[in-house]
Parts: sequence; structure tokens; C-alpha cells
Amino acid sequence: MAMTTTSNDFVPALGRAGNIDRYDRVIALMTRERRWRSALVELIDPQPGERIVDIGCGTGTLAIALWQKAPGALVTGVDPDPAVLAIARAKAAAAPVDWVHAMGDALDDIPHLAGCDRITSSLVLHQCPVAVKSSILRQKWRLLRPGGQMFIADYGEQRSFLMRLLFRQVQMIDGFDLTEPNAKGCLPGLMEDAGFEDVAERAVIPTPTGSISLYSAVKPG
Repeated sequence: MAMTTTSNDFVPALGRAGNIDRYDRVIALMTRERRWRSALVELIDPQPGERIVDIGCGTGTLAIALWQKAPGALVTGVDPDPAVLAIARAKAAAAPVDWVHAMGDALDDIPHLAGCDRITSSLVLHQCPVAVKSSILRQKWRLLRPGGQMFIADYGEQRSFLMRLLFRQVQMIDGFDLTEPNAKGCLPGLMEDAGFEDVAERAVIPTPTGSISLYSAVKPG
């Protein structure tokens, strides 16, 4: 889910052509979700008692997986789309995830999000204009406690002809102007500009729609 600062406009799940009821099935099929999602959960390594925020949580798959990995973690999923949050709540069942309806770069007035230990997002930033990518990253920096960690899974630099060609499918749905900066490798630089240190691309996972990169970074202590 992509979010903006100045209005309630955002690119919905599956872009502007998708049916939200099919979202989970399409993502699972077209992005090798099981592989990159499980790798992201292992990278985040949630611990009981930690406060973890998932920005652009969509239908809640990652937020629920984080709580399942570390029961006792205080997990919050944030998304601007009430339709996907309704699906997330239905999926969560016994998982006590806190769901917040809000734009991903307008969270300073939600006190219980501030000072979180870890913050994450997946398949969010590629749908945003560069200014909004930066705004969401700065929001993540503000919410984290000093020494807190950020983790991202998203389409990153498309390094081969095949991955660039496959990524065209995403660009046709989500918009070339929004997605092309990701394909050119903009995310690490934007993370550093937002104030993060130790920015690293931890894995690159080829999928039927282009390569998805896993990133980590730290807010200085």
C-alpha cells in the first residue's frame, strides 16, 4: 500500500486495476512471497516485548507473521485503506495485532508508535513518488528509538535485462514514474538521506515480477 502526506490518495493494493479480494493470492503467486516474506521475518528477528511497527501493512500477512514468530511482541500494522485493514483483522484471529488506519508518513500524533524497537514495510515504497518515499523513511526514523532498526522488502535495483523486463509488469500496474526510481536503485540513498546508518542490501530475490531486495538500516543511538 502506498501513502501520501497531503491527501487521502494512495495507490491501492494491486495498483489501480486490482481486486482487493484477490490480493493475497496474486502476491503469493507473482512475487514468490513465501520466500521473501519468511526471509524478511528472519531478518527482523522479532523478540517478545519489543514494539514493532509495520507501515503499509496491507492485509496483515507480515504483521501477523511477526507476532507468530515472537508471541509477546507488541506489533502494530498501519495502513490508509480501511478495506485491507478489514481483511487484516479477519485474518489475525487470535493474534493480538494492533491495527491503525492512518497514512504512513503522518504518524507523529499517535503516541504508542513512538520509540518503537523495529519498524518495517514491504512492497510499499515502489508505489510512491520519490518525495513520499523520502517522507515515509523520515517518518520511520522519527518513530524509532535511538539504536532501533528498520527493515524493508521492496522492488530494488533491477540489475539484469530479465529482471528489468519482468518488472515492466509492475510498472504497467503501479505507474512508470513511481516505480522507475526503485528500478534504478534509489532506496539506499534515500535511507541515508533520512538519517539512517549501516544501510545494507541484505538479499536480492528474483521473482516473476522482478527482483525484490531486503534492506536493513539503523537509527543512530
